[in-house]
Amino acid sequence: MTVSKRIREMEESITLKAAAKAKALKAEGRDIISLTVGEPDFPTPVHIREAAISSIKNGSASFYTVASGLPALKTAISSHFETFYGYSLEPNQIVAGTGAKFILYAFFMAVLDPADEVLIPTPYWVSYADQVKLAEGVPVFVESTESNAFKVTVDQLEAARTDKTKVILLNSPSNPTGMIYSRDELEGIGNWAVEHGILILADDIYGRLVYNGNTFTPISSISEAIRQQTIVVNGVSKAYSMTGWRVGYATGNPEIISSMAKMVSQTTSNLTTAAQYAAIEALEGAQDSVEEMRQAFEERLNTIYPLLSEVPGFKALKPQGAFYLFPDVSEAMAMKGFTNVTEFTDAILEETGVALVTGDGFGAPHNVRLSYASGLDTLKEAVHRLKAFMEMD
Repeated sequence: MTVSKRIREMEESITLKAAAKAKALKAEGRDIISLTVGEPDFPTPVHIREAAISSIKNGSASFYTVASGLPALKTAISSHFETFYGYSLEPNQIVAGTGAKFILYAFFMAVLDPADEVLIPTPYWVSYADQVKLAEGVPVFVESTESNAFKVTVDQLEAARTDKTKVILLNSPSNPTGMIYSRDELEGIGNWAVEHGILILADDIYGRLVYNGNTFTPISSISEAIRQQTIVVNGVSKAYSMTGWRVGYATGNPEIISSMAKMVSQTTSNLTTAAQYAAIEALEGAQDSVEEMRQAFEERLNTIYPLLSEVPGFKALKPQGAFYLFPDVSEAMAMKGFTNVTEFTDAILEETGVALVTGDGFGAPHNVRLSYASGLDTLKEAVHRLKAFMEMD
């Protein structure tokens, strides 16, 4: 018996692989600091947890829901969009599912035919390309540069466009770089996509985590024409510290949303009912905890960024959002005699106990990613170890 070609050719999630390795070493008794996964270290706010518990106690969490999500959840998502996006949604413009990652997969399965191309700016989140391939599409990477703050231009997108181009994927704030596209940049890209009939997939999962006076602009809010061309993917994992609840959703064109709902109905069915009630409370309840966490991340960024800049060979742009630093370590690798970033990352883990994520999985073979979604003391110790490693003969 052999496994399928699609699975043989699919890469394992590089972030989850790094996290698993760190956990295994920690279980062996090693002193490990893991800065691998994009997971807030805060517990889910109490009022959100209590909503889920209440749904279990009163029995409402006991049963199937509509595959695409509870009507009350869709109402909560629409209200959220009225507040943060400036427009409302009809129920047939919303589908909820088991995490934003699965919702992304449902989108690709719903819209891609064999050989359809998806333009993916680099660096990119590790699962985009493999999900496109699983849907028999073709990922086409559009290389950004640090000199342009890791953002692609309309000219670059036009140079990559072919008659097979179906989707442009935008993740702002970005994982892994934390950079944010300006309104003018998004308007240019949006109008270009409308002109050529290209779908825009907007991964807005980090939209509420922006720092130091920077602003997140949803591309779907810029104009009606751009909105009609855009599918927005979002969820409650990052802003509400609900990674374990696995609640994601998409909004946009009813035909595409309906097709995604069909995919959900034949795979997972509805996402966990109790988690839906938790998400309703997250979106409709008090938002104070979101701001408290955002401020904590901002403090961590402003503290840890200058410390990381003192590590020999680590060169990073200061992120504007999300909770990652993505330094170029070309100089650091050369100083230590490495030419491969994955081997360099492995050496750091072995020598210092600090687990980072190799840039190879993000399409950036000269970078590493570290999450600052950990406590300040942990982050300071991690950077101290990195500096000692680089200064060691």
